[in-house]
This record gives sequence, C-alpha cells and structure tokens, in this order.
Amino acid sequence: MSKIHMILQGKGGVGKSVIAAMVAQFKVSKGQKPLCIDTDPVNATFLGYKGLGVKRLEIMEAEEINPRSFDSLIEMIATAKDDVIIDNGASSFVPLSHFLISNQVPALLVDMGHELVIHTVITGGQALLDTVSGFSQLASQFPAEALFVVWLNPYWGPIEHEGKSFEQMKAYTANKARVSAIVQIPSLKKETYGRDLSEMLQDRLTFDEALAMDSLTIMTRQRLKIIKGQLFDQLDSATVL
Repeated sequence: MSKIHMILQGKGGVGKSVIAAMVAQFKVSKGQKPLCIDTDPVNATFLGYKGLGVKRLEIMEAEEINPRSFDSLIEMIATAKDDVIIDNGASSFVPLSHFLISNQVPALLVDMGHELVIHTVITGGQALLDTVSGFSQLASQFPAEALFVVWLNPYWGPIEHEGKSFEQMKAYTANKARVSAIVQIPSLKKETYGRDLSEMLQDRLTFDEALAMDSLTIMTRQRLKIIKGQLFDQLDSATVL
C-alpha cells in the first residue's frame, strides 16, 4: 500500500513546502523512491528541490480545479509503488479540498489500495489562529478515510493562545481522534541552528546534499545533522508514516 501524503493549509508562508521536502527525504532515507509533485499554482517551492526529482503539475485554471489536470494527478498516483508527496499552495486550498471531498477521492484511494495522509501545519505568531482554523476545517470536512498529521512550527513564535498549547485548544480536543501524529519542528536558535537550517532551505538543498558539502563548516554540518536526527526520530515514531 502506498501512502499519499498531501500537504494542505489555507495560510501561505507557514512551511508547507518544507514539510513536503522533509517527508520526501525521510522516505528516501527508508529506501523508497517517493513520487514528489508540486501543484502550487503560485510558489512552486517544492519544485526547487532538484535532489528529490519533484514534478510540476498545474491543477488550477483561473480559480477553479481543472478536472482533466486533476485526473492526470490521480493517474500518476494510481500507478505509484512508493509513497507520493504532494505540495499544494494556499491559493488552491479551498477549491482543492472541496474537489477532493465532493469527488470522494479519499475513498477512491482506499479502493485503489492507497491511503490518504493529510499533513497540515500550525504556526505561532500572527498566523496562529488562521492555521488552527485551517486545521479545524480539514478535520471536520474530510471523511474518516483521511488520516491527519499535524506539524507544529514555532519559527514565528510560541504555539499558544490564552495560555493554552495546541493540544489544549478546543480545535485539537474536538478533533483529537482524527490526528494520527503530531510532529514538533524544533525551536532553533536563530544565530546558529536556525540560520544553518534557513540557509539550507533557501538553497533548496536536502540534508544529505548539505552534509556532503565541504564548503560548509564542520559545525554547520554537525548542527544540520542534529536537526535531521530530531525530525526523523519523530517521523520514525509516527506509525502513520
């Protein structure tokens, strides 16, 4: 059974492409050759990861899903032997979610022997409530066949509201049964770990590519190795992956 990992969140700039790249690299580390697809109609960030062989697929026409393009996506998924990672943009969040649900795609994937895993991100700072709302919409609208992984990204600030952590918020407690795993992106010191990771992401490098670069200092590579270990350890323990 292949797992179809789809990254969905209605707020832009919160790390969806980073999550897509991390999941893809994790799958590669397990000996897979995941099919990576970028459907973001505006910012094809995932496509920039040359080491992951990401394919571009335009599924939007104006502000609506192009059914024929979406059909092509399903055909690509149907024949996949390893997992599929699909990065989707904020601008197509609403129409794609509606299209997936109204066409009963989660059940279709199960019938084909696959499994739909929706990854969504919660971030701190000004986007906190927007991302929490996005998660609530997804969890309430998608059928039981869809599994959820929530990524907590503290880059823009602590993930808390009125003294409550995400796991104490109503949005989570009301939908806890839908969440198969929570992945905590490490809170990194911006002058060291954070800077090293940020530069790696800006260059669209995988961890393995960065760790093999003699142009990076020994300590930069050491810090990236630690970050990779922290993330991949969590993904290892997430049985849904």
